Amino acid sequence: MKKVVKALSVIGFMFFGAVQSTFAQETVTEAKTFHQILKQNFIDGGPGFMGIVLVALILGLAIAIERIIYLNMATTNTKKLLANVDDALSSGGVEAAKEVCRNTKGPVASIFYQGLDRVDEGVEEAEKAVVAYGGVQMGQLEKNVSWISLFIALAPMLGFMGTVIGMIGAFNDIAVANDISPAVVAGGIKVALLTTVFGLIVAIILQIFYNYIVAKIDSIVNNMEDASISLVDLLVKYKK
Repeated sequence: MKKVVKALSVIGFMFFGAVQSTFAQETVTEAKTFHQILKQNFIDGGPGFMGIVLVALILGLAIAIERIIYLNMATTNTKKLLANVDDALSSGGVEAAKEVCRNTKGPVASIFYQGLDRVDEGVEEAEKAVVAYGGVQMGQLEKNVSWISLFIALAPMLGFMGTVIGMIGAFNDIAVANDISPAVVAGGIKVALLTTVFGLIVAIILQIFYNYIVAKIDSIVNNMEDASISLVDLLVKYKK
């Protein structure tokens, strides 16, 4: 019985040691980890298509970050601006209100300025100026956003193209080796699929930024429209 217990103890310690050793090896492998695995997979995918997809990611992110900064700077407290314009119209007239708009950043203030600049020609002319310049400001908000959508569409297509070319290479290897064993084709298929994975990852990242930018633009445009209507109401009241 003691021999059995000793044998089981030895086996247990050996098993525990093996588990610890395996865990340590996995830890070392993980410590090698994500960055090195990503780098290795990028190299395995080939610099041709992987490099082009990476360029698409960099350009898309650059445009997205620039748009996010611009849109955040273009965001205006429209209620405060309307209150300031109303006070200026009541106390100093149109010129005072225009000065308030000149000293305020953002597309809403620019639209207000254009409307106030035409108010002497009548409220209808001022309203036309507000609508026309609102379209100009909307174009400024949407500037370069179409490039992000282009990169979103382009990245997966480049990945799929890399996959197709990689599969062609794998079938060529089969033809040369005259053997369809997994050892012959596995490497080529792995490399081929890496480009697709990378392209899809790039598209997902850019899609998240694109959706945020579109939502931000919609919010600013809604504020512009509401504020423009309020400005016309102020001008009608001022003209009475």
